Order: sequence, then structure tokens, then C-alpha cells
Amino acid sequence: MPAEPAGPPRRALVLLAPLALAACQPAVLDPQGSVGIAEKTILIDSLAIMLAIVVPTVAATFGFAWWFRASNTRARYMPHFGYSGALELLVWSVPLLTILLLGGVAWIGSHDLDPAKPLPSSAPPLEVQGVSLDWKWLFIYPDQGVASVNELVIPAGIPVHFSLTSASVMNAFFIPQLGSMIYTMNGMTSQLNLVADNPGEFLGLSSHYSGDGFSDMHFDVRAVPAARFEDWVNATRGKGESLDPGTYTSLARQSIDVRPFTYREVDPQLYQMIVTQKLPPGPGPETGQPDRTVSPRTEK
Repeated sequence: MPAEPAGPPRRALVLLAPLALAACQPAVLDPQGSVGIAEKTILIDSLAIMLAIVVPTVAATFGFAWWFRASNTRARYMPHFGYSGALELLVWSVPLLTILLLGGVAWIGSHDLDPAKPLPSSAPPLEVQGVSLDWKWLFIYPDQGVASVNELVIPAGIPVHFSLTSASVMNAFFIPQLGSMIYTMNGMTSQLNLVADNPGEFLGLSSHYSGDGFSDMHFDVRAVPAARFEDWVNATRGKGESLDPGTYTSLARQSIDVRPFTYREVDPQLYQMIVTQKLPPGPGPETGQPDRTVSPRTEK
């Protein structure tokens, strides 16, 4: 039997589905740190400024259509009208003021929210070294001497200073509710400062396409009280392997949907060896067709 055409209810469901999915993760509109809050403010301020053009334009469109309707005999028809100084002033001044205001917001925000600028705090920041791999994230805590994969545990209320690099292709580090996406690149370090104001669990992800396992390249972010962070560090030191050049080489091989795990100790020079490429970048796929065990989506 031929399929029945989709009726209005079905069409409505199709149109509303993206809205429902978007509502599942408020992300940037539900910031949980001072950087994210500042970025949300810039977003809302920019929207309000742009509405200074959008709202009058929409209102004028409906107003002109209503006033110059065929039945309105009071509307003046001026076929030879060509120029009005007052109208030119209005048409150009409003967009100019809008651009100046948007430029000012962007200028101030880009300086105040410089990713490398330390966040004001009475407590010293937690140092975290992040490495994007195929297809997982490695986080090294140099002062604590431990590391984790696809799990980032940070103390709430204390700034975190990230040093980020890539051991493979270019990628992007992003925790939407904390703010400031930044790229990771092989052979260099990007600086980023974030803070979670209160305890909570957040989504961290890769926001730059990097191959077959990109869609699964996300990580858990847990902001916990300072005392619980120390407990986590102590517990981590008592289990798992050591992260040294040998175990790192195994970790750098391509893998998909890796469950979080930790390393009880870390070679203090490991991150520097990754950045300076004393440890070679991840090997990538085998010669020829990708390995089906790590690239199941790739058709032979």
C-alpha cells in the first residue's frame, strides 16, 4: 500500500523535534562559572543591540504594507520621490550606532575574557595539562602526579589553568557550561583559564571534527568540594597503571568510546615530551583501509 502523506500533526512533530533535543542540554545558556556567565551576558547584550535594527525593520514592513494598502485613500503616492536627508540620516545612523555598540561589546569582552588571562582568586589555580588523542582526552595533574582519561575532576570555586595540546590532528576543547572553547594543535600549547563556581557535573566535548570517533570524543567534568578533590587524588594514587612513555604510546593508538580511567602516577616530563614531539604523534590508521576494530563506521 502507498504510504499516507504526513499530516499536520506529523509535520509539527518534525519541526518541534530539534527544539526538544536542544532543551535537553541548556549548555551555554545555563552557565556554571564566571567565564560562562560573562559570555552569556555578551550573547544577550549583542542580541538586544541587534534587535534595535530587527524590530523596527519588521514593524516598518508591516506598517508600510498596512498604510499603503489599496483601500487607504489617505496614503500619498509619490512616484517621483528620490531623496530625503532625514530618511538617509535615519537609515544610516541606526546601523552605524549598532555596529559601534557591538564592536565595543566585542572589544571589551575579548580583553576581559582572554583565555590566557588568569582569573581573579585568592586561591592558586589548579594546573591541568590536557592532550587530545584519537579519540579521547588525557588530563594530567602535574602537581598531584596523577592523570585521567575522559574524566576531568576539579575543585569547585578554584580557578583551573589548562595547558592544552594535541597528539594527533587539530581538535577543540569545550565545556559549554564553563565557557571558552579553544583549539588544541600538535606541537604547541594553548592556554585556558576556567572555573566552576559550584559543585556539579558538566559535559565536556570535542567541538572540531577529527575523524571516525569524533562523535564519541566527550568527557565527564565533575566539580567537587576541595576536600573531595583531595580524596579523589588520594584514591587515584592507589590504583591503576603508571603513565610513562611506554603506556602513553599504547594510549595514543586510535580507540573509540573509551570509558574513563586513571593513572596512579605520571612521568613529570611527559607533557613536555608530547608538545616538543619527543614522543611522536598518534600513529593514526594503519596503511590502507582503517582498522575496523577502531573505525567500525568506515565501509570497506
